Amino acid sequence: MDAELLLATVLGVSRGRLLTLIDVPDDVSVRFATLLDQRADRVPLQHLTGRAPFRFLELAVGPGVFVPRPETEQLTGWALERLAGLDGPIVVDLGSGSGAIALSIAHEHPGARVTAVERDRGAIEWTRHNALSRVAAGDTPVGVVEGDMTDPALLSELDGRVTVVVSNPPYVPDDAVLPREVADHDPPLALWGGPDGLDVVRGMLTVAARLLHPGGWLGIEHADQQGGSLPALVRAHGAFADVEDHPDLAGRPRFTTARRRPATG
Repeated sequence: MDAELLLATVLGVSRGRLLTLIDVPDDVSVRFATLLDQRADRVPLQHLTGRAPFRFLELAVGPGVFVPRPETEQLTGWALERLAGLDGPIVVDLGSGSGAIALSIAHEHPGARVTAVERDRGAIEWTRHNALSRVAAGDTPVGVVEGDMTDPALLSELDGRVTVVVSNPPYVPDDAVLPREVADHDPPLALWGGPDGLDVVRGMLTVAARLLHPGGWLGIEHADQQGGSLPALVRAHGAFADVEDHPDLAGRPRFTTARRRPATG
């Protein structure tokens, strides 16, 4: 499949069109062979094609930005279900990377006011590029903010006003062994989350609690081995109720959700 997608890319056609081709020009064959060598050396397919599909969008990706995964589409779908029927909800995507979650929400719920937050200066260039591309395609603009999802002052103007905070944060434990496509090519700030993978989430929970209005929703993606530890962390924080974990399509623990309790004191 990778070979077919690479050939379709250099030919500028869809994968299905390959069935109707009789031959390939020599110059295309040379470019194709180069891409095959790079893929065999474990360069991510999406870096070679320059594109990553995500729900109903196709996003530009490349060196310096985390390649969005199909598993994150479920978290995005969950967020959209929480927003269904709401007029002008405010949504914050913490650690947006390519902008996959934020831009999908803006595309599928045009009335939403979405802000994408990204810390990595390399990755945020991809966030901005994709956000501008979606505006050119007619989607609702998404605000892009350079910032740290654990910053106590982040987006303070939205305190208590946000309907959904969603995040695919860095959650890989420091001792994990990753495939070369990930370890060699995804940016470190998008991957590593401390000894248990939850250091960034610990800081982010306080920010999410401050941003959300009472009854607002929080959704956080995690590694499959964190299906117990991350929900426990959210419960222990104290600001959240209705904590629940959700499996991906393969049945593995994949994301945790919760609701903001009413403020006390």
